[in-house]
Amino acid sequence: MEILTIIAVIAIIASLIADRHKTWKGIKKGLVMFLKILPAILSVLILVSILLYFLPNELIVEYLGEDAGLTAYVFAAIAGSIALIPGFIAYPLAGILVKTGVSYPVIAVFITTLMMVGILTLPVEIKYFGIRISLIRNILYFLGALIVGFLISLFYIL
Repeated sequence: MEILTIIAVIAIIASLIADRHKTWKGIKKGLVMFLKILPAILSVLILVSILLYFLPNELIVEYLGEDAGLTAYVFAAIAGSIALIPGFIAYPLAGILVKTGVSYPVIAVFITTLMMVGILTLPVEIKYFGIRISLIRNILYFLGALIVGFLISLFYIL
């Protein structure tokens, strides 16, 4: 984390040297964007925290932990396919799940389906791309997420 902070500070200094006006304009624009998404980030993090508080860690580990086997991958894939969580919320959530005992391969399946499969957005997708293309795309990405989890599990063991 410190390395990223150092790189960011160096980049800002270089940008200030190159064009002070554009740099401040970019910083202001970034702050405005951050403040616009902050309520969404906070509300989802609060809801997830409340949910994780009421769900016992043992239950999460039972269904998504390493001992859950193949069912953990299936549960993660289904949850990721149904959930409508933006990426900037999903990654901190994944970190929380890892701390509760969920394995990295299962997290990989969850994140992959979350970003690539959309059960709830399927009607909109069908409207623009047609039912055949939409179903094929979602099924292939769902299966691809399971393959990603399997491949991660191979490297995770090493």
